[in-house]
Amino acid sequence: MKSGRRESDLIKKLKNPKLKNEAFKDLLDLYQERLYWHIRKIVVTHDNANDVLQNTFIKIYKGINNFKEQSSLHTWMYRIAYNESIRFLDTNKIKPSLNLNDSNSDYLNNLTQDVYFDGDEIQLKLHSIISKLSEKQQRVFQMKYFDDLSFREISEILEVSDNTLKSSYYSAVKTIEEEIIADTLQTN
Repeated sequence: MKSGRRESDLIKKLKNPKLKNEAFKDLLDLYQERLYWHIRKIVVTHDNANDVLQNTFIKIYKGINNFKEQSSLHTWMYRIAYNESIRFLDTNKIKPSLNLNDSNSDYLNNLTQDVYFDGDEIQLKLHSIISKLSEKQQRVFQMKYFDDLSFREISEILEVSDNTLKSSYYSAVKTIEEEIIADTLQTN
C-alpha cells in the first residue's frame, strides 16, 4: 500500500503546475533507469535508447494531465516507452525482430561492441536465444523476465489478453530451455 500511496502523491504533484518540475525530477530518479533498459531491449543500441527515452519523458511530461489513472503510473509510462520504441523502429525502418538467421542482422555484434554491455558468455548466449524468438515472444519474455512486470501489466502495455501473453511467455521459456539443453549437450 505504501508504494500506491507514494505513486498517488507523485501523480498529484505532477498534475500541480507549481510542483510539476520538482515532481518530474523525482519521477526521473525513480524510473529513468528502468525505462531506459525497457527501451534498450527493443531498440538495442545505447544511442537509440537514449533518444527514445528522451521522447518518452517528453510525452510523459506533456501528457501527465491526461493520465486518467485507470492503470498504475508505472504501467502507463511503460506503455508510452513501448509505443515510442516501436514508433522509433518504424520511423527509422529498423526491423523490430532481430533474428540471427537474418543476414542483415547484426544484433549480437551491436551488443558485444557496445561499451555499456557488461554481460558474460552466458548472458550473450541468452540474448542469442532470445533473438531467435518471434517478436511477440521477445517482447513478452523481456518484460516478464528482465523488467519483472506482471502479466496484467504486460497485458495493459501491449493491449493483449493475459492468456495470450502467458502462452507466448511459456512457449518462449520452453524454447529457451530446449536451446540451453541442446547447447549443453553439444559442449559436453
